[in-house]
Amino acid sequence: MKKIILLAFIITFVSCKKETEDNYGQPKQDDTAIAISGQELFEGKGTCNACHLPDQKVIGPSIAEIANTYKEKKGSIVSFLKEESEPIVDPSQYEVMKTNFAITKLMSDEELKALENYIYSFSK
Repeated sequence: MKKIILLAFIITFVSCKKETEDNYGQPKQDDTAIAISGQELFEGKGTCNACHLPDQKVIGPSIAEIANTYKEKKGSIVSFLKEESEPIVDPSQYEVMKTNFAITKLMSDEELKALENYIYSFSK
């Protein structure tokens, strides 16, 4: 009888643990969704595409240049957008970029990470 109770307890414990590991009742995270979300933030809420295009400099450096520079120098785009680190791509444009920190500082960490992931999708 004790073995049956112990076995029932173990089965219950294991099945509960599996639910928490699988995020039971919540959608699984999809990297594609993050990229789409980042793109939407870049083009919408962030208004980044007013100054940055994928492969050419407009007012600011291209998205590809940003991605490659931050990747090479192991910088944090999120930290820069929070105004916690210095610019590493084109410091001469920093004064122009500073006006946008009012927007990026209001973004959640998840939004900033999605934006960073989107930018990194342009790296070579």
